[in-house]
Amino acid sequence: MKAIVLRELGGPNQLRYEDVEVPTPKENEVLVRLKYAALNRRDLWITYGMYPGMKLPSILGSDGAGEVVAVGNQVSDIKVGSAVVINPALNWGENRNYNGREHHILGMPTNGTYAEYVVAPAENVFTKPEYLSWEEAAALPLAALTAFRSLMFRGNLKKGENVLIPGIGSGVALLALQIAVAHGANVFVTSSSDEKLEKAKQLGAKGGVNYRSDSWVKEMKKLMGGADLIIDGVGGENFNHMLSLANPAARIVNFGATSGPIKELLLPRIFFKQLDIKGSTMGSPEDFKDMLQFFGEHKISPYVDKCYSLKDAKEAQLYMEKGENFGKITLEISE
Repeated sequence: MKAIVLRELGGPNQLRYEDVEVPTPKENEVLVRLKYAALNRRDLWITYGMYPGMKLPSILGSDGAGEVVAVGNQVSDIKVGSAVVINPALNWGENRNYNGREHHILGMPTNGTYAEYVVAPAENVFTKPEYLSWEEAAALPLAALTAFRSLMFRGNLKKGENVLIPGIGSGVALLALQIAVAHGANVFVTSSSDEKLEKAKQLGAKGGVNYRSDSWVKEMKKLMGGADLIIDGVGGENFNHMLSLANPAARIVNFGATSGPIKELLLPRIFFKQLDIKGSTMGSPEDFKDMLQFFGEHKISPYVDKCYSLKDAKEAQLYMEKGENFGKITLEISE
């Protein structure tokens, strides 16, 4: 089969389009012939070695949708020919509140979806929502799971609350916007791009502010008032501004740090406001099931920015690295 293989570190330019053997499903596993895959920031970080548990060579890719073509022993509830989407959160563990030690994500160290075929545990394969295209279904799993758990399970989002989502444009942030709007929240966003802010409004955001402005915090306070829930995947120097924008007793859920670490944390803003700060990553099997049900009820489709062919995965990652995308970047693998 054709696959994109990372054999050495150094960024997206190290990705190679190669012929590799089609994997064989073991007990309790299925083999999926992929139609589409989708990119995530973790794929890019892996190419630079900025991820724990590095193992090379590896086929990257956590998101994918396709057709089951073979099943291993002990698999009885999934049939060959089934249209499926893959939950990339492998071996979550028994406790919904946190992931266990054996938890890892599809696409390094386990070979992932930048390939014509992928093996996945049967318990991680779900029926593709009929209303979604193959491309939309492939763009859903990691970002939607992360956004849904952050908002609904960790953030305990309630209808009518003010939600702030900084850095709108990424797959997770956009899906968080769509989920929160569908749930009846008032969503406000930030971005360095006025164009992205306008697109976010078209998807239901009440308003947005360009954080390149020196007065953006004041502008956001005037626009929003205060936030009851902040869903942050940015971190960095602006995190303290999130504390300023939070209402008393607000919740802040952090799922990433694309802008790097927080050099100085202003603790008084946390304890004087009685803020509740939580971490979140990926999601449990229950979260994935609940996410699919919620998306089906509200007919939410992920926003796809750009599609590349599998052989052009390197170019796709270089495009993602620029940070200009609004929504998911996908790879077409087969018709």
